[in-house]
Amino acid sequence: MTPSNAPPPGDPSAAREARVLLVDDDRELCQMLTEYLNAEHFDVKSVHDGGDALGELKANDFEILILDVMLPSVGGFDVLRKLGASYQTPILMLTARGDDIDRIVGLELGADDYLSKPFNPRELVARIRAILRRASHRLGKGSVPDELVVGPIILNTGTHLVHVAGKSVPLTGAEFRVLELLMRSAGQVISREAMTEQALGRKLVAYDRSIDTHISNLRRKLELEVGRNPEIKNVRGSGYTLTWAHA
Repeated sequence: MTPSNAPPPGDPSAAREARVLLVDDDRELCQMLTEYLNAEHFDVKSVHDGGDALGELKANDFEILILDVMLPSVGGFDVLRKLGASYQTPILMLTARGDDIDRIVGLELGADDYLSKPFNPRELVARIRAILRRASHRLGKGSVPDELVVGPIILNTGTHLVHVAGKSVPLTGAEFRVLELLMRSAGQVISREAMTEQALGRKLVAYDRSIDTHISNLRRKLELEVGRNPEIKNVRGSGYTLTWAHA
């Protein structure tokens, strides 16, 4: 770790922010990140294979899962498949630099966000906190469910459930937040920059296609066909909008 990436001084008496499960077969990296995250007041458990990760997730509760794609026995994608797309704990994938396929597949299988290696530990902390803020906001809206309805689509922010024409549709946390943004502003265009900041909790950077992947997943899962009603439209150069024309 370079001096600029050295962990800040920690206060042992400070309350832990969240329990983190770190899954990576690079033991030296795990040791470095554990020390850094501990100094940032996170409680970290690290394992080095997907099978061990599944066992930990079954036995213990974690607020976030940091999951490397490349693992020796049970890989990161296998873990995502076993957890299922409706798994509620947020997942941050670690991918190889510039590997778009890993990023797209990870998001399609249920990851909330991704971070390319090598990365600055400070960015990892920022991503973790952004994801946890989104999860906390969703869970802390109060006991009265907030229901959004656009045509046949019903989204309940209290129960985190989505139904289309009475059929339950499992979504990942990121997909749910993107859909909620679109439904709250139905008929209005939302820029990719705004969607990235509000749904993923970070700034949009060059070549970041995460929002486009989540939109593609929503179209498929909600069975929203081009030219049908409702529809998620791509407004070239502007962003996306959820359209609904009353019959």
